Amino acid sequence: MSQLRSIQPIKSGLGLRELQAVLAVAELGSFRRAAAALGYTQSALSHQVSALEAALGQALFHRPGGRAAVSLTPAGEAVCRRARRALSEVEAVAADAEQAARGEIVRVRVGVTQTAAAEIMPAALRVFRDDHPGVEVVLTPADDPDTSRAALRRGDLDLAFSYNTETDEYVEVIAVLDDPWVILTRRDSAIASLENPGFGVLDQRDLVAWTRRWRAQADLEDTWARRGIAPKIVYRTDDNLALQRLVAAGLGHACIGRVAASRAIDPALTWLEPREPSAPRTIVLCYPRDRPVTATARSLITAIRAQAA
Repeated sequence: MSQLRSIQPIKSGLGLRELQAVLAVAELGSFRRAAAALGYTQSALSHQVSALEAALGQALFHRPGGRAAVSLTPAGEAVCRRARRALSEVEAVAADAEQAARGEIVRVRVGVTQTAAAEIMPAALRVFRDDHPGVEVVLTPADDPDTSRAALRRGDLDLAFSYNTETDEYVEVIAVLDDPWVILTRRDSAIASLENPGFGVLDQRDLVAWTRRWRAQADLEDTWARRGIAPKIVYRTDDNLALQRLVAAGLGHACIGRVAASRAIDPALTWLEPREPSAPRTIVLCYPRDRPVTATARSLITAIRAQAA
């Protein structure tokens, strides 16, 4: 109860008008110009900002006086970041409602890697469908991060899985789960019983690998070369199922993500986690910065992260 009481002043002073007022002042650098843009009197807009500042107990603007432009305090910058997201959510809710009212199908388009499609999305969609039975989720293969990011920018995708954790001016990312490299092998192989093996156990051994058009595979092989590890690559493939089948047939070992290895398709397979760390490898969800993420897509993101956890 004490926590509920402590946030009540903030809740009572926080509304869409207050958030819009703060953003307008921040963007225009002037209470007068912000009031004119929003159609308020200057005193009314000042009251909205002051009410929010009083509720938060923080000054949001430096007010130099005169004709000098006002500027955000650190607290104001934090509020503006959240305010932009909150107002985007409201716009997205309205858009979803209008779309449903027109009888249109609500659709979320997701670019998926092979691991995401096979190991993450089924459980997430089972939960998501309970709350959103009429939503159509379209899964599109998107193993190349550059291609999927371009599709997000064009508006062809709403969300996309990736191993590229970098943000840019067009794309934001949300971490889903870690997926480090592990060694996939047969349970009866010579290396299966090793304790705390390193990637060095693959030196001069037959290896089934991804094609080098995958940046992560190229980076992994380059790292091995610098360490003097030289596996004999006997097959390359872009297909996760084919790679696992080749290893199960005894044609070589492989390096794949832990998520896929832990759900290997053949009981003859097992996996070893190398003792030395490889480059960090995290599965993320990407979404576009330049347009609101719909409320439905947000719900899907929540379901994905909950199931992955």
